[in-house]
Amino acid sequence: MRNTSLRYCAGASLAGMICFLFVALIGGCADQGAPPKWHGSAAADSPPPATPVGADVEPSVAAAETATETSAPTAAKAADETVTVGSCDGENTVKVSKELAGQPLADALMDQWKRDHFEANWVAEEKEKHMLQPPADNSDLLKDGQGKGHTYGNYTARDIITWTRETEKFAAEGSRIFHSGDALGSTVGVSCDMCHPHAANTHPETYPKFQPQLGRVALLRDMIDWCIENPVRGEHLDPNGPTMRALEAYIMAQRKGVAMNYGKH
Repeated sequence: MRNTSLRYCAGASLAGMICFLFVALIGGCADQGAPPKWHGSAAADSPPPATPVGADVEPSVAAAETATETSAPTAAKAADETVTVGSCDGENTVKVSKELAGQPLADALMDQWKRDHFEANWVAEEKEKHMLQPPADNSDLLKDGQGKGHTYGNYTARDIITWTRETEKFAAEGSRIFHSGDALGSTVGVSCDMCHPHAANTHPETYPKFQPQLGRVALLRDMIDWCIENPVRGEHLDPNGPTMRALEAYIMAQRKGVAMNYGKH
């Protein structure tokens, strides 16, 4: 009787344990199928809002991008604005960007000056076309002591450059006239270089000398004027006018280095 009771109790206990495990298993499956709960305060019971695209960008970067987008039209507008300034020649004006300053402004002014004065390189072009002889180099005048009382004591290297450029330009102007029938005023299209290429056979170093064509002793300019009036068929030149002086300068320049020997035929 006692053994029967023990067996009965053991069986009941085992059955109860099995039932408990079965209930626990069903509850666990139900929990897995339910939506997750957010722990915390009541305000956190709902899922956190989704993060918008780009919200992770730092505020300073976003602000900088916005400022750039805003300032771009302003910068473009400023670049389009121009001001009128005087050109380097003191005669013309140039419109340049309001934003230009310093070297960029200087470059813009020089570029406009070159367009306004396309003939600015005419001396170099004349030298190349007609083999114009260069003037003497006077830089040695500044090599010795130049104290007070020195002949060239008040001059500088800049003065020497000015002398050279002005002298060369004067001779180049003579070359331009020498090679142009129009500049000489020819009525038959004749220019000096047709008989005297590069001022050859003009012999300026032999003047003054007696010229049979004139019947008297002539200076170089006298012979130049005779040629203008006869072979060239032009008008008499003023002996002290710019055309005569330029022609005389060019002819003399082309005989550079030839010893003077006046009166020689």
